[in-house]
Amino acid sequence: MSTRHPHDDFGGISRDLPRLLGRRRFLALLGGAGAVAVAGCSGPGQPPGGGGAGGGEQVAAGTIPSETAGPYPGDGSNGPNVLDDAGVVRRDIRSSFGGTAATAEGVPMTIALTLTRGGAPMAGAAVYAWQCDRDGNYSLYADGLEDVNYLRGVQVADSAGKLEFQSIVPACYDGRWPHVHVEVYSSPADATSSGNAVRTTQLALPKDMCDTVYATPGYEQSVRNLSRVSLDSDMVFSDGHDLQVATVTGTVSAGYTASLAVPL
Repeated sequence: MSTRHPHDDFGGISRDLPRLLGRRRFLALLGGAGAVAVAGCSGPGQPPGGGGAGGGEQVAAGTIPSETAGPYPGDGSNGPNVLDDAGVVRRDIRSSFGGTAATAEGVPMTIALTLTRGGAPMAGAAVYAWQCDRDGNYSLYADGLEDVNYLRGVQVADSAGKLEFQSIVPACYDGRWPHVHVEVYSSPADATSSGNAVRTTQLALPKDMCDTVYATPGYEQSVRNLSRVSLDSDMVFSDGHDLQVATVTGTVSAGYTASLAVPL
């Protein structure tokens, strides 16, 4: 059952997309012939259970691995479901929506994804992305953040299979490499419940960028945590991460862009 805020106007995907895309494009995404099917973690002060490797799904070589959603997905599979909240479809996920004013502080980072299947763009696919904040906590679950839903949002791929989120560089919390969670859905209409996801995976951030960002104010605890983990020892990425480490450009002052191809 969803954790609903008292001032939310509910409707989730079905309400947000016609408003943001326009009725004609929305209907085309849902039923057009061109629509293409596509497609763990605990932090400081949160319950243990920081996600094991793999989600049990067998995937073909050359496709992005399936990974755990972890204990804080906010997709209805473990407690609250932000996917049925009006306002969840948004590019900028740094602030809360639906009646709360909290904003996640940190070095800006754009998450740029390109979805393909068999080399073809996955136009019209929907992606739900979520991550921890600068303190290593997840909204909706951490103490004091139960009524906050920042760093969570949904976007729809364009005709080239591309989409972006405006976020922040997440913390490195104890036991996990810095990462962003991603669930891919075949259409916006399916992006209302985790049971409809066709792939759940995680994006890893490169060490050189993390070292630079974590030297800035607010990320102090991440310095020690990063020194105690590596991609090869991380409980999710240790079984292979060649297709999951983002290519990053940018600076601390201008912000970063973390780009990742998501082949299914």
